[in-house]
Amino acid sequence: MDVETKMTRKADGATSCATIAAGTPSTKLICSDAPKPVLIIGHQKHSNPGRIGQWLVQNGYPLDIRRPRFGCPLPETLEEHAGAVIFGGPMSANDNEGYLRQEIDWIGVPLREDRPFLGVCLGAQLMALHLGAAVGPHTDDFVEIGYYDIEATEAGARFGDWPTAFYQWHREGFELPEGSTLLARTQWYENQAFSYGSSALGVQFHPEITYALVNRWTIAARERLVLRGAQSQPEHFRGHLTHSPSVGNWLDCFMPQWLNGSLANR
Repeated sequence: MDVETKMTRKADGATSCATIAAGTPSTKLICSDAPKPVLIIGHQKHSNPGRIGQWLVQNGYPLDIRRPRFGCPLPETLEEHAGAVIFGGPMSANDNEGYLRQEIDWIGVPLREDRPFLGVCLGAQLMALHLGAAVGPHTDDFVEIGYYDIEATEAGARFGDWPTAFYQWHREGFELPEGSTLLARTQWYENQAFSYGSSALGVQFHPEITYALVNRWTIAARERLVLRGAQSQPEHFRGHLTHSPSVGNWLDCFMPQWLNGSLANR
């Protein structure tokens, strides 16, 4: 599966994003009985939704990819979408950038409408900021870049069998927002995943990672592999070969529950 995003320019000069999700030759993206599209928010020109995007397309969900950083508008409502995902990026959630403030404020849309929302890495941190929690570096400047062991909480166990490790790429973490439920932790970052209400969830790790993305990230940002706690490039590839199958199984269990809005705190 590949995802192609085309940039179009309206008469008023505003930039919008139109998305074509390419699957099998028989794939139909516009059909009266087809699922509504899932809004995908990325932060780089070549951002890729990876395995999450693949799962959605394979299960009939078109992808509406927007990049507010490059002028793409965000919808005022999610009535025409099945859900929304904000992915990660190399920037800090605390950067004083207009598009980040826009996204932090916009997260209120799915929360108010009780629509499925998923924040991945930076996206989870933006959600935490929206809910009043802090985001910042580890007290020992320890980073997680590579595959790290993870432990699900009792609340998180309802998403099935968790992989023993998930792929990580972050220098900052989030505090647990008030009213949310902790779903997973690692040794260095206590807050790895949380749910809020029945439809919103944030994860610090990257369940969307593919072998191609591991290769791209470890080359494009190789300077970060020397940070305290980061793993070497060979360790990234060994970890992916070991854990990728179980991450796929976890996504198969998690994604339907998320799209059905069955994340309610228990």
